[in-house]
Amino acid sequence: MAELDSQPKSIQSLYAWYSENKLWVNRRYQRKLVWTLEEKQKLIESVLKRYPIPAILLAEREEGGYEVIDGLQRLHTIMSFIETAFKTLDDRYFDVSRFVTANTRSEEERAFSVNSGEVISARDVGTFLDYSIAVSVMRGATDEEIDDVFSRINTYGHRLSDQERRQAGVRDGFSTLVRELSCEVRGDSSDDTIRLDKMPSISVDLPMTKHGYDVQAEAVFWVEQGILRSTDLRDSMDEQCIADIAACIVGGSLVERSKTALDGVYEKGSSENSRVLDALSSYGADKFSAEFKYCLDEIQKVCASGTAKKLRSIIFSKTTTNAFPAVFAILCVAFHELLFGENKKIVDYESVRKAITNLDKRVETGKGSTAPSERRENIDTIKGLIRPHMASGNHQDIYGEHTAMDVDNIIRNSLIEAPHYELKQGIIRLDDGRTVDPAVMDKVVKTICAIANNGKKRAGTILIGVADKKADAERIRQLDGISPREVCAGRSVVGVKREAVRLGETTERYFARWKDAIRSSGLSQGLKDSVLSSMSYSDYYGLGVVIIRVPEMSEVSLLEGKIYIREVDETKEVDPVDVARTLEIGKRFA
Repeated sequence: MAELDSQPKSIQSLYAWYSENKLWVNRRYQRKLVWTLEEKQKLIESVLKRYPIPAILLAEREEGGYEVIDGLQRLHTIMSFIETAFKTLDDRYFDVSRFVTANTRSEEERAFSVNSGEVISARDVGTFLDYSIAVSVMRGATDEEIDDVFSRINTYGHRLSDQERRQAGVRDGFSTLVRELSCEVRGDSSDDTIRLDKMPSISVDLPMTKHGYDVQAEAVFWVEQGILRSTDLRDSMDEQCIADIAACIVGGSLVERSKTALDGVYEKGSSENSRVLDALSSYGADKFSAEFKYCLDEIQKVCASGTAKKLRSIIFSKTTTNAFPAVFAILCVAFHELLFGENKKIVDYESVRKAITNLDKRVETGKGSTAPSERRENIDTIKGLIRPHMASGNHQDIYGEHTAMDVDNIIRNSLIEAPHYELKQGIIRLDDGRTVDPAVMDKVVKTICAIANNGKKRAGTILIGVADKKADAERIRQLDGISPREVCAGRSVVGVKREAVRLGETTERYFARWKDAIRSSGLSQGLKDSVLSSMSYSDYYGLGVVIIRVPEMSEVSLLEGKIYIREVDETKEVDPVDVARTLEIGKRFA
């Protein structure tokens, strides 16, 4: 039984916890950052006016620190105001110079940059930092108790959207599949638990409310193709769409498209919940995720064939700005049934695009087309339209981190968790000589060893074919005549096919170069075998990316008898006489 410890905490004290990385968010149930600028400003105004604000609920973590159960939006708003992320309603920033902890975090730790402009008064700084918030801490709580409390809190007042309520406090195979797959498609996948200060990196920035979050709504698949509006992401409509599609495919039979039907899938202990969970256990969550992402990749290729157009503009005969998740669901199921049910592959993307152009004239898109029978009729119509442009094919190579979405997520994660990721543009120098740089493969092998030494439950990935500097991507564009695809923060996929062409090799032979380098290295045998067995290649829009997965290891790994470690995004050799450091690395695997 959890114990509840309640006491007021000043904002100054809470910021100390924040700066010491003691405040964590569990993505199993917590929402993203969704408050508008006005909502943030009004909270700050309430604090400055000493108005009461709701209490914060935390749970003590076994690893140390606290997990935010209730009050995520409020806590992040307060912390980000201190770090000058936004102004008050009367256009004034927090005065960081008057708060030693924040000033140190900015100047010495470089944790944030201070925005310039008019600041609040010294008195207001004191008022703000001294303000006490009621904070309750659950001590010794089990995961089940935390889930139950979160679910109950978010039932009072019905503050969540329908899909958020379904997911809140529910922990089973289906809800986990939907949550994790939704994160991958949006581009905000991360570990289940993430520090509060990292929340902006996995939150969606809407066009009309720019907060500086890392995920741009316009670049997310759902919004980019017009399937959903950007504001729909805030209400988890993308998760609802995936839940609907997953229930139809994994469950083996189409479900009615309705609130009641989807509620039944999530209702613990219901016949529909049991049926879908049993089916998912047999089907495999990883298998469905890979197939779903492949379907989305194929739909994107269809949209990009010829002159690129949004899926919405292709499907609808008249100009519209309406979202169309229901129509997309039947289109996705149709693609899945052909690609995986009938083992087909698209041989002519442009013809498929022509086949689904003005699809709204061929299928029923009204509110009456929600019953399984009507959905089946629409799916069969779509399959009949696109089947002639497919041929028999095998899809065994899609399982793993092969899709464009997988690569994009690895690149984004490299920004959040630099010690576990490495990006390399390739092995050919970018000077006029264009010769092979043998040091690149040596560095990558050392990095494999270093990532493996990050400790238990820490895997990592190295991508070959990705430039982490805009200048390098532009240079490659000029030298090799390719069009890099920027994913985020100046990180662009430049591919390795261009290198294979310059070397006069097939992509298979180029991929074998990397395997040979690792196979002939002095890496610990267990690590070497694991890396070689999990290496893969992604076509990635015809550019080609080599994916080197570094799995979790159970003991310290060596390279030629030496230990390598990661310090942020750098690989370094451990001095053999540094016994304390060597022992510290060993403790990571205890």
